[in-house]
Amino acid sequence: MLHRVTHTNRFMLRIPLIGILGFVVLYIYSTTLYPGGSQADPNALGFDWIHNYWCNLTNELGMNGQPNPARPFAIAAMTLLCTSLWVFFIQFAQTFAKSKTWRVLIQIGGTLSMISAIFIFTAYHDVMTTLSSIFGLFVVIGIIREIYQSNLVAYKVSGVFCIALLGLNNYIYYTEHFLHTLPLLQKFTFAVVLTWIVGLNEEVARLHKENMSN
Repeated sequence: MLHRVTHTNRFMLRIPLIGILGFVVLYIYSTTLYPGGSQADPNALGFDWIHNYWCNLTNELGMNGQPNPARPFAIAAMTLLCTSLWVFFIQFAQTFAKSKTWRVLIQIGGTLSMISAIFIFTAYHDVMTTLSSIFGLFVVIGIIREIYQSNLVAYKVSGVFCIALLGLNNYIYYTEHFLHTLPLLQKFTFAVVLTWIVGLNEEVARLHKENMSN
């Protein structure tokens, strides 16, 4: 029984990594199906990595007006990513949060943020984006707070960089200043933040392994 529990725990700790990798695969595959159109050129063919947003892949129609076969795969990718990140937030809070208050805030904030993010593809895109950002703010603050109480120096520095990128994304989105740069910045932010989370997930797994050995 102990062996089964240990094996199950190890699998659960890998869910964030598996989910993020699955998201990347589905994301890339979705881009190959997108019919075309972007904010820079509505009549363009195919997915433009510089000018198309991630959410363009989840729309019923491409920006060129053609049916979008990428939609179900993009929605599946978003659902997989949000579920994986939700698991990560729960595990991180249980592992690192010393304060019960912050542990609960990270878990609840993470849950509400990811539920909101899943529904970004609906007609309530702007509302869901705003809610996800607000709830996610508590999560990010909580994670950074716990990291700064640890000895994870590299994640302290990279965490500040992640916050700066997220802040810049939101600034451009809500003010529409330099809006033409947002699609590419969005993808760069995805890559940086998800890499940061994968690294933190490895730290969570390492601490669990050490605790199992003691």
